[in-house]
Amino acid sequence: MALKIRLARGGAKKRPYYRIVVAENTAPRDGRFIEKIGAYNPLLPKDSEERVKIDIERAKYWLSVGAKPTDRVLRFLDAAGLAKRPARNNPNKGKPGAKRLEREAAAREAAEAAAAEAAEAEGGAQD
Repeated sequence: MALKIRLARGGAKKRPYYRIVVAENTAPRDGRFIEKIGAYNPLLPKDSEERVKIDIERAKYWLSVGAKPTDRVLRFLDAAGLAKRPARNNPNKGKPGAKRLEREAAAREAAEAAAAEAAEAEGGAQD
């Protein structure tokens, strides 16, 4: 039985509210769970104490028996000091695509050609 510590969505349309639950990984997202260990309200300000509430003792217990937290829950546990979230780095994500590189190269060539023509025209006008 593989266990996950994950978010289960509640609340109305466009008014999300999440429970932090321990569930089997085959259970539906908002369905059957083993235990509720906290809550997350994304509508509250980031500095609010009520935004994330976690039962620290129960979270420690479930981590000790092998429950794996999802990425978002791991962020909460890292902020609470229970688990360490490794830093992620994807340097290729910020790089522009091939088409943009082609457009920039064409624009650069056009600018160089225009500068060369302007220099020739200015040199011819001075003679």
